[in-house]
Amino acid sequence: MDLYKNPNVPAKVRAKDLLSKMTLEEKIAQLGSVWSYELLTEDGKFSVEKAKEILKHGIGQITRPGGATNFEPPEVAKLVNEIQKFLVENTRLGIPAIMHEECLAGYMGLGATIFPQPIGMASTWDPELVEKITSAIREDLRKLGITQGLAPVLDVARDPRWGRTEETFGESPYLVAKMGVAYVKGLQGSDITKGVVATGKHFAGYSASEGGKNWAPTNIPPRELREVFLYPFEAAVKEAGLLSIMNSYSEIDGIPCASNRELLTDILRRTWGFEGIVVSDYFAVDMLAAYHRMAKNKAEAAKYALEAGIDIELPKTDCYLHLKSLVENGIISEKLLDEAVLRVLTLKFLLGLFENPYAEGGSLNDHNDIALEASRKSIVLLKNNGILPLKNDVKIALVGPTANDVRNLLGDYSYLVHIKTLLENVNATTFNAPKFNLKKVEELVEAHLKKIPSILAEFAKRAKEIYYAKGCDITDPSREGFAEALEAAKKADVVVAVVGDRSGLTIECTSGESRDMANLKLPGVQEEFILELTKVGKPIVVVLVTGRPYSLKAFVNKVNAIVQLWLPGETGAQALAEVIFGQVNPSGKLPISFPASAGQIPVFHYVKPSGGRSCWHGNYVDEDVKPLFPFGHGLSYTTFSYTNLRIEQQEIPIAGSVKLKVDVQNTGEIYGEEVVQLYISREHASVTRPVKELKGFARVKLQPKETKTVVFEIHTDVLAYYDRDMKLVVEPGEYKVLIGSSAEDIRCQGNFKVVGEKRLVQDNRVFFTNTKIE
Repeated sequence: MDLYKNPNVPAKVRAKDLLSKMTLEEKIAQLGSVWSYELLTEDGKFSVEKAKEILKHGIGQITRPGGATNFEPPEVAKLVNEIQKFLVENTRLGIPAIMHEECLAGYMGLGATIFPQPIGMASTWDPELVEKITSAIREDLRKLGITQGLAPVLDVARDPRWGRTEETFGESPYLVAKMGVAYVKGLQGSDITKGVVATGKHFAGYSASEGGKNWAPTNIPPRELREVFLYPFEAAVKEAGLLSIMNSYSEIDGIPCASNRELLTDILRRTWGFEGIVVSDYFAVDMLAAYHRMAKNKAEAAKYALEAGIDIELPKTDCYLHLKSLVENGIISEKLLDEAVLRVLTLKFLLGLFENPYAEGGSLNDHNDIALEASRKSIVLLKNNGILPLKNDVKIALVGPTANDVRNLLGDYSYLVHIKTLLENVNATTFNAPKFNLKKVEELVEAHLKKIPSILAEFAKRAKEIYYAKGCDITDPSREGFAEALEAAKKADVVVAVVGDRSGLTIECTSGESRDMANLKLPGVQEEFILELTKVGKPIVVVLVTGRPYSLKAFVNKVNAIVQLWLPGETGAQALAEVIFGQVNPSGKLPISFPASAGQIPVFHYVKPSGGRSCWHGNYVDEDVKPLFPFGHGLSYTTFSYTNLRIEQQEIPIAGSVKLKVDVQNTGEIYGEEVVQLYISREHASVTRPVKELKGFARVKLQPKETKTVVFEIHTDVLAYYDRDMKLVVEPGEYKVLIGSSAEDIRCQGNFKVVGEKRLVQDNRVFFTNTKIE
């Protein structure tokens, strides 16, 4: 038996043995990919003839066997198995492929549960729930034979103009890291032979683009890059064993990230010890020439990308086709190529693909119970003057463009949303793909959308009387529907207006990838619609179904309640109805600040002492500097008190830890859950530090009048920052503890001192505060 075929031999040893047997063409094939639909006949069957041509030397990855074919789950598994069987039995070395899919809010294919978008997941402040979600996604993907998922997004979003804000876990590097680590752990599982490779993206700084514009340059100073934008990736690598990274489309200081060796090799591999693979974002290698205009041609783009550390070109081998001539002409060394191939093969052995490349198949399980829990916990009550919860006997005017449109509950990387983008692109490319029947796909999507309950349907189950009127569209400027909605409002006791975004990547969408916004005013005439409703004189509840924070100042003081639903997925309507009618007490907290206007941007909670204000007068001439709703904000139908902060050690050693305790009581009359937030501040350091940084949190479940003690144990590593020499250190000094219900609602404060000589933080860094509830 060849050494590489022996399952008892370590993965890297097997990979080295296999590499030694490979031709140059076979090596290069492992660094490439192919769209799944390119292997199909015109009638959608697996084509052995096409496979003989496209896969003759093997392949690194197959791109979206389900998400790019419109196949139902059993058909996806069948296609995966046919491709793997061909590779195993009809190529010289029998190397299986890694099959990848998008899985941001669930497997992005037919038949899968659609979970809340990550901005909603972040609003739960519940990492254990996120891990439960991605464990369910892992189960779905593995059933289909998918072994890599292109998620999570670990970008720190501080500019809500950026359309992909909805894909992130928000503005706090600590919260993004905590949720991201949970996401990776759930997706990869405890045994990677039964797990799915997670892909941290977009490395790095993608979310901090000029003007919030997609793919625009990011101008981030080195210290901020490391402390804010790299921190979640480092935590995912070191805490969760992240196995794949995807580059950012953007550039930093003149170097596109797809060609940035400092990022992809020096920091990622040499400093952090990352041992997984780096995959290009779709078309990012070609963009080095076509978009960034750095490389002269595709061959030079391939050279830059491989030298930087990109192992696999996605979604289709294009520039990497030139690797053969680059090696043969001595422009790049075969040794460099071998290093990338070795990483790819090692991962395939770790996944157990050589022992079991095939899918189990069958229909996917229903994960609605997990999705519903996430939807409930993600809802943020921004404002409430006592109108909520509603009584069941109240007459409701349910109005707005999303009140009866389930399509608008879904995020940009949900299959039923995303497929339109793929179809437009496929039919506009020169790829050798079968032409998709657009009408058939539209019918398929519509049939699946009909299975998702609408807000109107869920309200109808609970309310005695409902008057429904759409009122207006998301983007259409027509005001013709206003009159019908105003008549409905006049007949009702209370108005519930459901407004917001249409997420997706196509031109009619208002949030999502490449759907960036300048003014943060609700799209279309929705703002005017709400203002017209206020003239009726009835209590108004505004429900925001959006992918980003919007400026609400035009109506925030004219309505009675505002509920942030985000993009909640298929269970969102039920979760909203339960919250509105008091069956569920809202407990979500904002993972991102709500600006009062776009002119405040960036507005976030961890500003420096000289930031967050205009010195010396404080505010702008025409605007307050404070956000409309701060980071961490979220109301409840009950109230909570914070008392008796105890800091058990007033002085702690430079390599020690400090234990904090605070008592939290539900002082109201109903069950509630509160997210207790720990912020740390310090002054007089060798570099300026934020006035407050999130450094811990705990979700506490409390019955009426019940009290629990939240215990935070902070290791001094968690207090580390980069000093003047750009070394990650813990410095002695006084630190302030701020504990509260939001970044602006601080209930308890105290201090402790770190004593000793400045300490360099080691590779085995502690990233998170330990939390316990007593």
